[in-house]
Formats: sequence, C-alpha cells, structure tokens
Amino acid sequence: MTATASAPSGESTGTPHDLGPQTVSFGYEEVPAAEKEARVGAVFSSVARKYDVMNDAMSVGMHRLWKDRFVARVKPRGGETILDMAGGTGDIAFRMAKAGAAITVSDINQDMLDVGIERAEKRGIEGLSWSRQNAEELSFSDRTFDAYTIAFGIRNVTHIGRALAEAHRVLRFGGRFFCLEFSTTEWPGFAQVYDAYSHHLVPRIGKAIAGDADSYRYLIESIRRFPPMPQFEAMIRDAGFRRTRVEPILGGLVAIHSGWKV
Repeated sequence: MTATASAPSGESTGTPHDLGPQTVSFGYEEVPAAEKEARVGAVFSSVARKYDVMNDAMSVGMHRLWKDRFVARVKPRGGETILDMAGGTGDIAFRMAKAGAAITVSDINQDMLDVGIERAEKRGIEGLSWSRQNAEELSFSDRTFDAYTIAFGIRNVTHIGRALAEAHRVLRFGGRFFCLEFSTTEWPGFAQVYDAYSHHLVPRIGKAIAGDADSYRYLIESIRRFPPMPQFEAMIRDAGFRRTRVEPILGGLVAIHSGWKV
C-alpha cells in the first residue's frame, strides 16, 4: 500500500482550461469559483472521521447496497488498473480490490485519504495506491486506466465538465466510466418525504453524530443543485464518452451513470 501526494499537472490534451463561470454553487449559495474548492475542502476535513458512520445514519445503511450494486456494474477484473476518484475513505476501492484489480484511490482531501489508509490497514487490505489529486487536473498520463469510478463526489467538483474531460483523458480506449451520485427521485410522494427528511433531519443528525450541522446542510443542498439525470448524461457525452447509460435507483434518488471511451 502506497500513499503519495501528487501535485496535479495533467497533460495538455484538450482538457478545458478556460476561466469558466465567475461564480458557482456551494449548496444554495453562489460563491466565487476560486473559493469553492477551499470551502468544500473544509467541509470534508470536518466530517472525515465520522463520514462513514454518518452515511449509515443518513441512508439507514442503504448506501452499502448502492455501492455493492455500483461495483457489480463496474465489474472489476484481475490485472486491470482502476482510478477511484473522490475515493476518500476507501468504500468503493475495498469492494473492487476483492477482484484483484490494481486500484489507485484518489481524493483532493488528504484528511479523507488518511482515514481510508487507516481503514485499509485495520482491515489488512493490501495493494492499494493512495494519491492526492484534483479531479479537474489529474497528474496521470493519458490512457493510463481501464476504468474510472467516482461515487458521491462529482457534485462537489467546482467545474464538473473539466473533471469529466480528465476522466476521459486518463482512460485507455475501450475504458469505462462509472459514476454513482444522488439525483432527484421521480417517484410521486416519495420526493416530498425525502425532501423534508433531508432538509430538516439530516443537519440534526450531523450535529448529533459529527458535531457539524452546517457541513451536512451543504451536502444536502449540493444534491439539490446537481443537474438532473438527463442533463448530467448529456455532460458525460459532451466529454467524449459514448454508449452512455443511466440506471436510476429509488426512482432516481441515486443513479449510476456510465459511458465508454471508444
């Protein structure tokens, strides 16, 4: 198991480096684009130690089933190289490592990576590489990985299009992209119930368990600001992926997005 702190550089292969919008969403708030990364970083540094406990509390354990289903769609195989971006505490990487794939766990937040490294050591999981990376400017060479996964992380990226372009760049031809992310459920009635639960109860749970209501209020608001499933699928196609697919879970409360580099 190795841990590195790589300075993001990336190769100049068409990844957009335009200035982009002057302001971006930070939950329901509009903030200068240059500030979002630091503010999101502060959120995850605050919740890192209680992140997995809170996932169980907020989803009543269902996040484990969603992640199992996600990895089943990825179908990791022995001998493959896979980049697990925003992999933080290792939940997705630990599941994929069972197949014998070579997993690089990357996250922009070193506190989250540190928790993942500790968890791997306690579980005796060997062979994972850990690398601090910015999803918008990866330091990896072109065509390095067979698969790219990102679970519950893409909505926290400042410029989502840049992250998708970087995912496309570092994949080999025939490589596959998989993203697990919250969306908007389309089930009548359930949407209203979940909306009330998430806005009113989740921050209270965050306060009780993690001592931090504000960070969990942001995380819920970031879900509401994330593009709907068809719009996000279009963004994946715009990044160059083909044969894109969306698999809604619980009517779209969560969705598995996928695409291929061909």
